[in-house]
Amino acid sequence: RRVPPHPGIPFKLLEILDIENTPCVQNLISCGSLGSLGAGLGHFLLTSGIRRSGNVAGVGGFILVILGYWSHCRYNYAKTRIQERIAIEGIKNRILYENTHLYPERKQIDSSSSSN
Repeated sequence: RRVPPHPGIPFKLLEILDIENTPCVQNLISCGSLGSLGAGLGHFLLTSGIRRSGNVAGVGGFILVILGYWSHCRYNYAKTRIQERIAIEGIKNRILYENTHLYPERKQIDSSSSSN
């Protein structure tokens, strides 16, 4: 009988991969399992070879789905993190330069009012 993990202790897969704190891992495992099941079932329907369907298509499908999903998910995660950093930097600059002569919107307002 396996004892459930304590609230402060992270759950690790094979004592290496921290599932709770690593982005994309929870969905990765479920999609990989469904992908291997689908690949194995598809291979079985095409060839009627039970053992080969389980071995080759199941494991191969799992690996292919995991690699594809991992790269897609990590790309989107990195893109989101970059957008967050840009937004935070923009907010910091707005707070820092607001109501000063360096504020870009103030320059546009000043130039439009002086041309009238």
